[in-house]
Amino acid sequence: MLKSSNPALGDKAFRTDQAGALAEGHMTINGTINKTLILLVLVIVPALWLWDMFYTSGQAAVSPWMMGGLIGGLVVAIATIFKQTWAPYTAPLYALLEGLVIGGISAYAEAQFKGIVFQAVALTFGTLFSLLIAYRTGVIKVTDKFRMGVVAATGAIFLVYMVSLVIGFFGVSVPFIHTGGTLGILFSLFVVVIAALNLVLDFDFIERGAEQGAPKYMEWYGAFGLMVTLVWLYIEFIRLLSKLRQ
Repeated sequence: MLKSSNPALGDKAFRTDQAGALAEGHMTINGTINKTLILLVLVIVPALWLWDMFYTSGQAAVSPWMMGGLIGGLVVAIATIFKQTWAPYTAPLYALLEGLVIGGISAYAEAQFKGIVFQAVALTFGTLFSLLIAYRTGVIKVTDKFRMGVVAATGAIFLVYMVSLVIGFFGVSVPFIHTGGTLGILFSLFVVVIAALNLVLDFDFIERGAEQGAPKYMEWYGAFGLMVTLVWLYIEFIRLLSKLRQ
């Protein structure tokens, strides 16, 4: 059974009508890679635009676009997860919206800590390619225990973030999550590791989907799932590097 801790790549994602799959062609790994590259470009374009806006018009001009990207990206992501056939249209839209979020976050971080964005980008793609090589060469193997461990850890992180968000509305903060002390750094390092391991599960899931002959539109859906993880990983690297700079 195909499973992933990434909600976009759940165990039901590739359960599709085989007759429809034969009519439109099958999902391939190379096709998914190509779609992922397209989504990366669509993330970068609005990110650069908002970055430029930050330095020309200031923080006040950027904030509404960031908030719109955050809310819109969440809505589009949920729609894509529940309606995979929309992925060829919603995945590019998701990438554009997340580009606004990443552009704003990156500009804020760079204004505080010079060079942090380059470091975060290098670490994100370095992690992506390193884990891909480790997965393809068999150094890392996705077993049931490995999968269950990553899923459990991802769920725990999600719960911690949700609790932090809810109690934050009442002026209370969860200790060590947002601070730069030793425990805060260790927490961010743990989250980065779990986010990175989600990439391994995503690689495995997409490979199995291609082997099982999922329909062609699932290439967009698989690319969308990878983008969800990559955006998360990049933001967590920004958080970790910010704490280390503090």
